[in-house]
Amino acid sequence: MISTENIALSYGSKKLFDDVNVKFTPGNCYGLIGANGAGKSTFVKILSGEVEAQSGKVHMSPGLRLSVLKQDHYVYDENKVLETVMMGNQKLFSIMKEKDAIYAKPDFSDEDGIKASELETQFAEMNGWEAESEAEIILAGLGLDTSFNDKLMKDLETKHKIKVLLAQALFGNPDVLLLDEPTNHLDLKAIKWLENFLFEFDNTVIVVSHDRHFLNEVCTHIADIDFGKVTTYTGNYDFWKQSSELSLRLRSEQFKKSEDKAKELKKFIQRFSANASKSKQATSRQKQLEKLELKDIPISSRKYPYVVFESTREAGKDILMVDGITKSIDGEKILDNITFNVKKGDKIVLLGKNDLAKTTLFQILNGEVEADSGSYSWGVTTTHSYFPSDNSQYFQGSQAENLVDWLRDYSEDKDESFIRGFLGKMLFSRDEALKKPDVLSGGEKVRCMLSKMMLSGANVLMLDGPTNHLDLESITAVNDGIKRFAGTVLFTSHDHEFIQTVADRIIDIDVTIKDDRYMEFDEYISQSL
Repeated sequence: MISTENIALSYGSKKLFDDVNVKFTPGNCYGLIGANGAGKSTFVKILSGEVEAQSGKVHMSPGLRLSVLKQDHYVYDENKVLETVMMGNQKLFSIMKEKDAIYAKPDFSDEDGIKASELETQFAEMNGWEAESEAEIILAGLGLDTSFNDKLMKDLETKHKIKVLLAQALFGNPDVLLLDEPTNHLDLKAIKWLENFLFEFDNTVIVVSHDRHFLNEVCTHIADIDFGKVTTYTGNYDFWKQSSELSLRLRSEQFKKSEDKAKELKKFIQRFSANASKSKQATSRQKQLEKLELKDIPISSRKYPYVVFESTREAGKDILMVDGITKSIDGEKILDNITFNVKKGDKIVLLGKNDLAKTTLFQILNGEVEADSGSYSWGVTTTHSYFPSDNSQYFQGSQAENLVDWLRDYSEDKDESFIRGFLGKMLFSRDEALKKPDVLSGGEKVRCMLSKMMLSGANVLMLDGPTNHLDLESITAVNDGIKRFAGTVLFTSHDHEFIQTVADRIIDIDVTIKDDRYMEFDEYISQSL
C-alpha cells in the first residue's frame, strides 16, 4: 500500500495541495484526474519521491517496489532496448550484471564461485530466467518486435523510445505502478494491449490520462484532485462524472434552499421586530437565522469551455471530391492514389499509423500543400475551416498586442465586446483576453484556434487532433460541440471516446486507403484488432 499523510505543496501564492491524506490499496487501479494545473503530474512525482512536499509524508509498506514511467527520453541513450526494459527492476538487473562480471573473470576463485552461487539463487527467486522473455512479451504487446532488442535507445524514434520506457515501467511485476499519460504515441492495438495488461495486473496502479475510454476500461477508482485535495471514488471515470455532477447539483440545491430560508427569515424579522404582538416570533426567527449556516459552495478548479459551431450557410449535397491524390516527402511516398467522396453530414475519422500522411492530406485539401498528382474539388456551397495539428504559425511572431486583437483579425464583426464574448466562451475572460498570443500554453492555443473556427461560420470542419493539449473538461466540451454540429466533419484523433461518439464513417489510410466504411468505431476495431 502507498499513502500520503498531510501532504502540502505551494508554488508562490498558488496552493496545489493542502493536508492531502489518501490511501492507494493493492489490487486497485486509480485514475488520477484534475483540471490542467491542478497538480496531477506533480502529485505523481511526490509519490515517486522526485518532488518533495513542503510538509507531510509519503508512506509505502516496507519491501515494496515502486515503478514509474520515466519522462526523460535521453537518460538511457547508450543502453540497448532489451537492457533498458530490464533496468525497470533495478535489483534484478544489478544481480545480472554482477553475476556476468564474476563469470567473465579470467581468474575465477572459490570465493567467486560462492558469490556466484548466492547470486544465482537470488536470480532464480526473482524469476530471472524468465526476465528476457517477459521483456520481449511486453515490447511485442506495445508493437516493438525482437528486431528492436539490440538497438541503442539513441537510435530510436521518439515514439519508440516512449514505448520502451513504458515497457520498463511495466516490467517485473512492480508492487506500485505510477503511469503519467501512458497511452501517448500508442496505436489502437497497443492501447488495447495495455488495457488488458492493467486489467489483469494484481497490484496498485495510479495512472494519469486524458483518454476517457482508457480510464473507463482500466480504473476501479478515481482519485480526483480538486479544491487542493485528493478525493477517491469507487468506480471508473463515467461513474465518477455522474456522481460528482449529482453531488454538485445537490449541494447547489441545498445552498439555494438555505438562501431562500434566510431571505424569508430576514423579511419576517424586518417586518415584525417592532410589532409587540409579534416580537417573540421575530426573536425566535432571529435565533433560527443565526443557527442557519450559509456556506459557500467551494469553487472547483474545473472550467468547461462552451464550444458551439454554427454554419452561416447550409451546404448542398456535393461536399468534397478527392481523386487520385498522391504525395511523396523526401523521396518517400506517403499518399498514393487517395480517392473518396464526402457526402453532406458525414462525420469522418481518418485513421492510420502515419500521422504525417493524414496531416499532409489535410494540408492539401486546405490548399497549403500541392499534391504530386491527383485533384480535389470542394462543392460550390461549402465553406471549410481547418484546425491544424501544428498551430505555431498562427501565434509565433504575431503582431497582435493581445488575444482580442488576434481574434479580431478573423472576425467580420470587429466590436470588442463581441470578440470578448467568443474568447469568454473559451475561458479567456477579463485579463486573460489581454494575454499576448506568443506566450500561450499548448491548451490555450487550442482554445484560441477553436474560437477562430467558431467565428468562421463554416459548414465543413477539418480537425487534425483537436483534443491534443486539452484537459478532460475541454475535451468533453469539444466532443459535445462537434457532436451537436449539423454540418460535415473530417477529423483525426487518438481519443477513443471522441471517435466513437462523433464518427459515423471511418477511412483508414496507410499510404493507400485500406478501408472506407460507414460504421461505429467500436464495431470497426472489434473487427480489425
